Order: sequence, then C-alpha cells, then structure tokens
Amino acid sequence: MITKKQVSHVAKLARLGLTKSEKEKFTEELSDILDFVNKLNEVKADKIKPTAQATGLENIMREDKGRAKSKQETDKLLELAPETEKGYVKVKAIL
Repeated sequence: MITKKQVSHVAKLARLGLTKSEKEKFTEELSDILDFVNKLNEVKADKIKPTAQATGLENIMREDKGRAKSKQETDKLLELAPETEKGYVKVKAIL
C-alpha cells in the first residue's frame, strides 16, 4: 500500500501542487493500481508466448511495386507538369 507521504514525495518530484483531498484520492487510487499489478504478478504466464497481436490477422496490402514506363509515357506525363528540369517535375523547396 502506498502512503500519503509517498504520494507527496512523487508530487514534489513531478512539481505538482496537490490539495489534501487530491493526496487522499491519489493515495487510494495508486494503492488500488499497485494491488492489481501485484495480483497480475501472481498469474503463471511463463509458458505463454509473447504476441504482437492476438487476432492472427495478416496485412492484405499489396507490395508497393513500380513499373518501368516507356520514354513516350514519361514525356507525355512531363508535358502535363507546369515546370520540369532534367526529366523530373520541378517543385518549390519545402524546407
């Protein structure tokens, strides 16, 4: 169980100004949280494999692949751009 003195100490370290009622409230809430964590520590989970996700779903997104374009296609696309330079679309600097 956590004490009011410990809550005051943590609040001081975090530079939090707590009222007397807030200290009492947090003392009770933090004690409940720590009791729950201790209860979780009692669970025997040494034979359970860690998982990144539990549903077994897989990503169905396709791999992003480019395709070669002919010189004709490239020239046609570059004609649509307002400004080009050395075969690339020229844009304003972002940074």
